[in-house]
Amino acid sequence: MRVVFMGTPDFSVPVLESLVGAGHEIAAVYSQPPRPAGRGKKDRPSPVQARAEALGLEVRHPASLRGADEQAEFAALKADVAVVVAYGLILPQAILDAPARGCLNIHASLLPRWRGAAPIHRAILSGDPETGVCIMQMEAGLDTGPVLLREALTIGAEETTGELHDRLSKMGARLIVTALERLDLLEPVPQPEAGVTYAQKIDKAEAVLDWSLPAEEVSRRIRGLAPFPGAWTMVDGERVKLLGARVVPGEGAPGEALDGGFVIACGAGAVQITRAQRAGKGAQDAETFLRGMKVPAGTVLGGA
Repeated sequence: MRVVFMGTPDFSVPVLESLVGAGHEIAAVYSQPPRPAGRGKKDRPSPVQARAEALGLEVRHPASLRGADEQAEFAALKADVAVVVAYGLILPQAILDAPARGCLNIHASLLPRWRGAAPIHRAILSGDPETGVCIMQMEAGLDTGPVLLREALTIGAEETTGELHDRLSKMGARLIVTALERLDLLEPVPQPEAGVTYAQKIDKAEAVLDWSLPAEEVSRRIRGLAPFPGAWTMVDGERVKLLGARVVPGEGAPGEALDGGFVIACGAGAVQITRAQRAGKGAQDAETFLRGMKVPAGTVLGGA
């Protein structure tokens, strides 16, 4: 098929690679414009743009698709279908209508649960036992279109958003190839009205850990915000990101270290920190972290 690909972050890259590997003709790649990044704040292309250019594909990055010129240029590509995954711009109706077979979105949740911006984070933060990927026929509403194909997976007890992100990205890359192969046979299934939830963007205020919460909720907060933005707490006056955790037996005052092995008491139960990061340093497994920063029993974490 002749495909327009629309995506921006790392999550989208395996999907683009999968479409190329399956032999589809990529008419053009749309991605968000380069953004200032790094210490020098120089413009850096998105992961999708970088990979597309390495593959020799044409890349376009308009700031908006609402203008008549941009819409005419999109329509002139005469695509069979557009594949959209974490692109970052709302598609006007003229764009949705331009490809002969419409626009297909790869969404990382089991719709209608977790429509919106942060479905992977929210699935872990809410303690969902499973999530998955839906291939959806796009329409004007936010993730409201009928679903052509879906597949579920179980969320691991210690899985982080970063780890789940990578699994779902690979699943989406596989499913979109299947969907395009079977496009004439797939029956669009309207989303039920019951069970709709919205995955709001992550607010940085959510990253401050509250040790008075039950251990299961603290674990979910740590894992759901790892690696970005990273749940944090104060340890001996230093702000530390906690990037991995498991629920373990233990009781004590909320935020109290129960041993020297990074077991921290919560409002009920305890968690063991498995990965952490000091300011200005790289993330480390707990054993390595504790060689450089001791957290002995009796240390109280938290505070501003």
